[in-house]
Amino acid sequence: MLLKRLQARFPTNFRSRPFISPTFTRRLTTETQAGPSRRPHFLFTGIVAGLGLYLGGAIYPPQELVFLYPRHAPAPPSDLTSPDVIAYTESLEQQLQNLPLLQKVRKAEDADEWYETRPYTNFPEDRRVNHLTSGALRGPGKLALPPVVRAKRDESEAWIFVHLGRSLCGHDGIIHGGLLATLLDECLGRLAIVNLPEKVGVTATLSLTYKAPTIADQFVVIKTSLQKLEGRKINVTGRIEDLEGKILVEASALFVQPKYSGLLNKRPLHEALGMPTPIPPLSDAENL
Repeated sequence: MLLKRLQARFPTNFRSRPFISPTFTRRLTTETQAGPSRRPHFLFTGIVAGLGLYLGGAIYPPQELVFLYPRHAPAPPSDLTSPDVIAYTESLEQQLQNLPLLQKVRKAEDADEWYETRPYTNFPEDRRVNHLTSGALRGPGKLALPPVVRAKRDESEAWIFVHLGRSLCGHDGIIHGGLLATLLDECLGRLAIVNLPEKVGVTATLSLTYKAPTIADQFVVIKTSLQKLEGRKINVTGRIEDLEGKILVEASALFVQPKYSGLLNKRPLHEALGMPTPIPPLSDAENL
């Protein structure tokens, strides 16, 4: 009877619930001690990388940065006889003579088919001072050296090596387009003159296409080629390239021999252009 009363007082679900011990269960997880933070290491690496990129960009800046933020350059010296100017010119001349491209064409298989000359090296001083490229534009920071001309003996083409200084710019750090046009006019004119009957010619038309900016303070090569010669008219083409072969400017021109050319003294012009001296024919005795 008592048992039935107890069963009636407590619900069935409580009676069937298993007994749970009040003791706490022990966790079997282990906690590892945190090591030192990696943030200082990453921060140091980032600073070093940033400094490296900054220094690399300062020494070898991308071309776009050169356009936007050109490096400062001093004005060209006024005293061309100072020791510093002479030392600079001699150093630049050595660089010119050691250019890999110039060395390559000098040692090419057809090197005997070409001759080499330096225009304006024998130009009289009284004429040089009133000349543009050999006078007003001559000197450190400008056209510091007489160009080296490699011309084919048949006068069908020529390569002209020249250094463009820092003081020949339009936009700072970029060579002025008008200066490039002047150089092409002279180089194309030289090729035209040596091919015209009277060895005298004037520019009739000159057309240029600028393909890429020409960075200042570098050596470039101007390549000229004869296209067509008809009487007193001659068509020539040319281009300015950097030493890697990138085309900077392309040009084409028509030169005409003046009708009065027979009355001119051509010798000073030919000496200025570095035209080769004609080899006189052998006498009958030498032929024997």
